[in-house]
Amino acid sequence: MSSGAIAAIVVLLASAPQAASAQNAEPEKRSGPAPVHDLWGMWTGPNEGLLSNRVPTMTPAGRAKLDANVPDPFSASSNDPWKTCDPFGMPRGVNNQYGLFGFAQMPGRIIIVNGFNRSWREVWMDGRRAPQNIGHESGPSAMYNGYSVGRWEGDNTLVVETVGMDERTWMDRRGYPHSVDAKVIERYTRTDFDHVSMTETVDDPAYYTQNPFLFAKQDYRLVGNQTNVNAPIPFTSDRLCIPSQATDYMKAIGLPADIDSATGQQKK
Repeated sequence: MSSGAIAAIVVLLASAPQAASAQNAEPEKRSGPAPVHDLWGMWTGPNEGLLSNRVPTMTPAGRAKLDANVPDPFSASSNDPWKTCDPFGMPRGVNNQYGLFGFAQMPGRIIIVNGFNRSWREVWMDGRRAPQNIGHESGPSAMYNGYSVGRWEGDNTLVVETVGMDERTWMDRRGYPHSVDAKVIERYTRTDFDHVSMTETVDDPAYYTQNPFLFAKQDYRLVGNQTNVNAPIPFTSDRLCIPSQATDYMKAIGLPADIDSATGQQKK
């Protein structure tokens, strides 16, 4: 495979949308007030949230899960779901490759869309409760994105509670695990017309000894020219993790780097 193809794979797997964001963003100016109960549109910011360095001590079960996870999707020895283009799911989907995301509001629910892999999830806003006993006998199955319900807190903060997340998903790129009984709370506060602040909090007594705890936070800016019909369509990008390209990358780069050429065995 050519070096150009390899470079393209690296971009698809790990590139940030900062260049696209720069094209989308209007010149910085004094922002107007935040509209009430309104997060409509696409938002842009850093690819990765500011991950907490104060993760609580883990329980023995949580520590065993963490020790079994090998981060770095570009290493042949890694078991990072990103390596095989498996879904990030929750809660990782909120803090990793989240440089472009948006909200589509409709009666009874809000759809949160993620620019990476063009994925989306539903947040029910009609007062219903999430299912109980998820992932256990007599309960519904866990899902990659879990089950999400939301509510408005005051005029400008959307609170999203998610439960029932599949244990195969990681908390973040570092490999922190979560149990099927974990709960994640996202808070999106629109501080003015053009800016949103996000925090991600985790509650998981099965794997962590102090709960709940702040896991990630980040600030985002409204993508420009979304409502101006005279402007060109805002540029985004197909930021997709494509399994066939990931396989080609591992054959060309990851596997040779992890295999001793003399013995054919994995390096220690």
